[in-house]
Amino acid sequence: MTARIEVVLVRPKEDGNVGAVARLGRNFGAERLVLVAPRAPVGAEARRRAMAGLPLLRGARKLPTVARAVADCDLVVGTTDLSTGRSSAYLRRSISPERLGEILAPVTGRIALVFGPEDNGLSREELALCDLLVHVPARREFPTLNLSHAAAVVLYAVHRARGATDPETTPAPLELELNGREKELFLARIEELLARIRYPTHKRRGLILLFRRVLGRATPTEAEYRMMLGLFRSLERSMDRDEHGRRQR
Repeated sequence: MTARIEVVLVRPKEDGNVGAVARLGRNFGAERLVLVAPRAPVGAEARRRAMAGLPLLRGARKLPTVARAVADCDLVVGTTDLSTGRSSAYLRRSISPERLGEILAPVTGRIALVFGPEDNGLSREELALCDLLVHVPARREFPTLNLSHAAAVVLYAVHRARGATDPETTPAPLELELNGREKELFLARIEELLARIRYPTHKRRGLILLFRRVLGRATPTEAEYRMMLGLFRSLERSMDRDEHGRRQR
């Protein structure tokens, strides 16, 4: 059993954002949507943006305060567009969405993800109600994300960290199994090809190192190595035919 996620929007002012977050909640398995003193009308635009998240939107609770909204939650996670590492600034000391995902992956219980209003974020009093704060890293000159975008990043990080433990998730990309033997064989074939085309000897070592670094970043699969080795075999056969033809002439 995984944690039950409740998304709390505090004083949201844009109908489109409310609807978009309802859709995101459906995408990433949120169980409940709570609106604290909403300024948005939660009308046609919210319904249009919600799409398949309409059940979450229609069932949204409306409460007057954050304290009421999180009263039955086991862990309260707030979001902030400001972050500081200073030891004296505990009110805004935050973690990344990825770290939040790691923390929540093995736990059960009701988790509130609290997002502040679009114009000025959560108040100091509301931040003080949070057990954890999350900050989405962004450029210093413009660190504030749109409400629905911030919700997308945080909800995705929490959902993704569940991995294979969540039977309801869509399949993630398969893990790549590295194959050092195929890699070394590939590099050896390159070296043979360089020798055969008389590539300058003093440059070969640097070029092989270049290929090693490129392959390290690309992490090809065994099947991909085999396809590239097949290309080398075709090149060698073609070169053999050319050399044989020249000798016969």
